[in-house]
Amino acid sequence: MVETSDIRVVRCGGSKVNLTPPIISSDSRFVLCTSGDLVKVYSTRTEEWLHSLQGHTNQVTGITLNPANHLQVYSCSVDGTVKLWDFIDGILIKTFVIGCPLFAIYVSEKHTGVLFLHVSMATDSKNECFQLVSVHLPKSAEQEVEAKEMSAVSSHISKNPSCTAFGRGGEYIAFARHLQLNVYFFRKQKTYSFSLKATDKKGAKNAFTCIACHPTDDCIATGHEDGKIRLWRNFIHKKEYTYSTQHWHHNAVNTLCFTPEGTHLLSGGIESVLVQWQYGAGNRKEFLPRLGGSILHISASSDGQLFCTSHSDNKITVIESSFKVCGVIQGLVKGDAVLTDLMIDPRSKALVLNGKPGHLQFYSLLRDKHLYNLDIVQQEYIYEAGLDQFEVVKAAFDIKGSWLATVEERGKKSSDLEFFLKLWAFDERTQSFVLNTTITAAHTDRIISMCFSSSEETTMLVTAAEDSQFKAWCQGADADTQQDQNFWSCDFVGSYHKLNPTNCSFSADSSLLAVSFQEVITIWSPDTWEMLTTLCQPPGVIRDLCFGRLSCSKYLLGTTTKNLLCCWNLLTCELEWSTSVDVSKLQPDPFSENVAAFSYQSKHTDLFVFKPSEPRPLFTNKNVCSEKVHRAVFVPREEPLNSCDESTQWLNRSQLYFLTQNMDLLTFSTATEEDRMLSSSKQLVIDDSVAVTPFYLLLGKHRQQQQKLNTQSHPVSDKPQQTQGSVTIKELLHTPAHVLPAASVLCSMFVNSFLISNTGVQQDPLREEMDSEKEEEDSEEEMEACDSQQELRAQGSVDEVTPKLSKAQERELKRVRKTDFSWMAGLIDSKP
Repeated sequence: MVETSDIRVVRCGGSKVNLTPPIISSDSRFVLCTSGDLVKVYSTRTEEWLHSLQGHTNQVTGITLNPANHLQVYSCSVDGTVKLWDFIDGILIKTFVIGCPLFAIYVSEKHTGVLFLHVSMATDSKNECFQLVSVHLPKSAEQEVEAKEMSAVSSHISKNPSCTAFGRGGEYIAFARHLQLNVYFFRKQKTYSFSLKATDKKGAKNAFTCIACHPTDDCIATGHEDGKIRLWRNFIHKKEYTYSTQHWHHNAVNTLCFTPEGTHLLSGGIESVLVQWQYGAGNRKEFLPRLGGSILHISASSDGQLFCTSHSDNKITVIESSFKVCGVIQGLVKGDAVLTDLMIDPRSKALVLNGKPGHLQFYSLLRDKHLYNLDIVQQEYIYEAGLDQFEVVKAAFDIKGSWLATVEERGKKSSDLEFFLKLWAFDERTQSFVLNTTITAAHTDRIISMCFSSSEETTMLVTAAEDSQFKAWCQGADADTQQDQNFWSCDFVGSYHKLNPTNCSFSADSSLLAVSFQEVITIWSPDTWEMLTTLCQPPGVIRDLCFGRLSCSKYLLGTTTKNLLCCWNLLTCELEWSTSVDVSKLQPDPFSENVAAFSYQSKHTDLFVFKPSEPRPLFTNKNVCSEKVHRAVFVPREEPLNSCDESTQWLNRSQLYFLTQNMDLLTFSTATEEDRMLSSSKQLVIDDSVAVTPFYLLLGKHRQQQQKLNTQSHPVSDKPQQTQGSVTIKELLHTPAHVLPAASVLCSMFVNSFLISNTGVQQDPLREEMDSEKEEEDSEEEMEACDSQQELRAQGSVDEVTPKLSKAQERELKRVRKTDFSWMAGLIDSKP
């Protein structure tokens, strides 16, 4: 059993971008959001991910712009640190060590050098009671400083950061919890409290859900569980406070936000509708509907030109002030649960799993970007709790990626069960899947397993259901013409002693089909549909079933409910080996003989990688995560690794991804892979004097090849010296665009950089080329005259050795010969 520290579990992307409110830069060019232990920077115009602020070692729980510098941002994390970044260049400026987990961060313009943080109470072990503390940032030249000066502002505040807000630039802070609203005035050092009853006369729920303060007026807006919004005024006088009520949301108000000028109030909830209330105009409002999932957070830029909304489907929507959507930043959609397996699209190599309700999402693991959604249910989803709606529960690709099979169902009880089996064909023209066949009565009970055959010649789909049958589906043939038609029909129905099947799997060459019925595994021949044999030695119901690959294709693996992992030899039809282990997920690698088994025990999950030919694991990793793993997939690598270490060879051809119960997508990274990524990033910078701009990345390789050809065709001594203007051009391209002067100022400087001074020592390459062309056009008579003169000179003195002139001297001699000296004759004649 081999265990090594060279392989570590890393978060591979797809983290939640909706955990905290996003922030917009002061110039509305960038959107910043938290994503796991990173802070990601996106462009508001192109929606592209620009770079990440990487430095925290745990979940980032809050970000906010630095009031003293609009190009800097603060971030806090559960790792107990606050970091100050230059988010334009992605540079870490300073780290402040607080020493305890942090859950939210606030800043105020009137409190310079002070941060307000959410921390858990020292006596609370379950992180349910929080307090708001102020931290004075020490002034030090060191990059990492410990912030020791800390004071408590209020205790027993809500764990929801949306229930805390600053008012009038920091004169007071309002925070709500349960049915009580508290306002703390910094000058008076007093806290005023205002309470509501649990329910009013109509039975509404009055608990606070969010809060926002007007930027200039003494007004506090609060959202409640019953969908009402209350505007609190005159709260400076505790006994004379008033509030007015506005109501549109039919469920709880998740977030509130005032525009920077305070002219409008924005609200959002489960309806996925952004509501804009005109401040001071009663119930006058505007709507922006159908934004996706439930709205969790709303942010506004400092100039009021852009709004951002975070949604429950892990999406950020960028909205103009005219209420027009101008951009969508879509992360990996994470619902309540992933019902389908993790799959890889054979064509695009994208990760495919459940997306927003009724859809399958295609997600690029390489770019960490959402590609598109495929609408499977094709019905409008109603965002209301308790409704029984269709969900995609099963999906599978064929080996070429030409067909996709899906199962959608609704009805938790068998009596109300309704489901459809759909076959989707890939359309080359639209580069997407198009519905081909819908089967309304594929089985009489719930489908629990399905798989495509592994053969590229014939495509077959097998489904197993709780009606004690499994069915084979093939493309149908016309009864008259006997030609294959572009639709699917049932080809075979199989069963075994009226037992309910639990799983099905094809062998690597599709010559065998294994279907498990409770504790019995049946082996079938898809060509004749003859049952070849049965395997029933181990006790327990079969949960997972898979064949070996490549050299281990003669083995069949299975896991049981009695916590057994068994391996059968299909040549002898005997049990090869078995071991006692609680396997929650068994995942074969289709590109090698390796099989990964996730085992949950002692409140953590362990990973075992082995070959079916021997029970000794090739690699083990204890405590991969603290939750059960039910979804995993091997993804092929674009460039295989060349690791010779036995413990890392299983990652050479493919990479293992797995999904936890908390919807965290994780993978395994090797030291060799990280070194290769580091070396590839170094190869991009070949010349330190040239900036790595997008133009350089596109044209740099061509430029290197052209320089190599020029070096081979011309000696180094004949190459003209580099002009001074090229240095100016490099500086112009290297300087960031946001610090350059206007283009009109640079135009004359740019043109002058191409000009060459007359007083320069270096030769003018253009003039040399013109002179050489003139020399080639010289008459043949002049060349013959020169030759005759050299012959006469040679005949006059045989013993004299004629010196050989260099090319430069020959050019100079020819210029002298062509010079007109007739003016000298007139000068001589004029002399007495």
